[in-house]
Amino acid sequence: MGGSSPQALDGIRVLDFTQMMLGPLCTQTLADLGADVVKVERPGVGEWMRTMPMLGELVGNDSAAFHAFNRNKRSIAVDLKNPEGRALLLEIVKEFDVVTENFRAGVMDRLGLGYDDMKAANPDIIYASGSGWGQRSELAKQNWPGQDLLIQAMCGVMYNTGKADDQPTACGTPIADFAASQAMVSGILAALLARGRHGVGQRVEVDLYSATLNLMAQENFAVLNQNLDLERSEAGISTPWNDAPYGPHPTSDGYVAIAMCPLDKLADLLNDPQIAQLHAFRDRDALKQLIDARTSTMTSEELLNVLKKGDVWCAPVRTSRQAMDELVAMESDLLVEIDHPEAGQVKAIACPISLSETPATKTDPAPLVGQHTSYVLDDLIGEERRKSLHAQGVVG
Repeated sequence: MGGSSPQALDGIRVLDFTQMMLGPLCTQTLADLGADVVKVERPGVGEWMRTMPMLGELVGNDSAAFHAFNRNKRSIAVDLKNPEGRALLLEIVKEFDVVTENFRAGVMDRLGLGYDDMKAANPDIIYASGSGWGQRSELAKQNWPGQDLLIQAMCGVMYNTGKADDQPTACGTPIADFAASQAMVSGILAALLARGRHGVGQRVEVDLYSATLNLMAQENFAVLNQNLDLERSEAGISTPWNDAPYGPHPTSDGYVAIAMCPLDKLADLLNDPQIAQLHAFRDRDALKQLIDARTSTMTSEELLNVLKKGDVWCAPVRTSRQAMDELVAMESDLLVEIDHPEAGQVKAIACPISLSETPATKTDPAPLVGQHTSYVLDDLIGEERRKSLHAQGVVG
């Protein structure tokens, strides 16, 4: 469908105080679906994620991470520590449906922009907070910093990843941030639906810790109910609780991932009857080594052909470069191309949600700091007032 199609969240306005990944990925998803997301940033500086290089480089003066999580938004620059800035935000929030923030617990309250403050200004507001450990939990009271790597450490993710003799290993992408961001999206959409049906605004709270524990629900259920400890395999089964085969297996020119295949079938396919004589869980390390010995004599293509003919769940192990090169070569609709005023044309991963009648069609770039201050505030408070606040240094 073309860009003239309606979008699912047309008419929903979000005042966005988020930073880093948890909040910005949430609000980008809302923006992709049509919400008008107005990002509030520090005058002249913006969100600090802008200046965090990835692989030592920036893309058009901003971090690749900032570009990745902030498209389809408008940016206004407001000094949150200035009393006039606070008053301005409490005034304009009356025109918004949702407020989002993911500062440490208590920061927005100290700024006078917490839930109670916003609710007093707009009783129907949906106020969504994301944090590391929750707003009032015991871990929040201990003042642990809420960051993805630290959450992976505390939740057990690191101790569940890698081989038994490896040091604790983090996932190759910030899964805690991702899990919490999508929980935040769900919470906001549920609150919008509830407001439409029941006429009430409310507070939505998510945190990295509980979202990651939920992401590990099957492992945690087993620990809670089966009186067992999760132990990594010595040979490299990819999770502490799966039978063999489950993980990457070497070939003569790379690796192939195999997921959950009956051992008798695998023994036939790999022409090694010993495989069928072992126990899928108790002997999983020995099985992994036995399977590795067979797969390492074949090329990846040869092994994949054998496994696919046997209807085995398998796939080549690829680098990010290989995966992205394929999407570019295919001109895949999983990518979007966006024109950025500083970086030129950039490619990004498209919104993963497909809607048949109200598709995600917006492709505006991540904004420059305060790029839309005049457009947004002139509409809300008038040009003369906005210019006065600019002269006072309240807005950028």
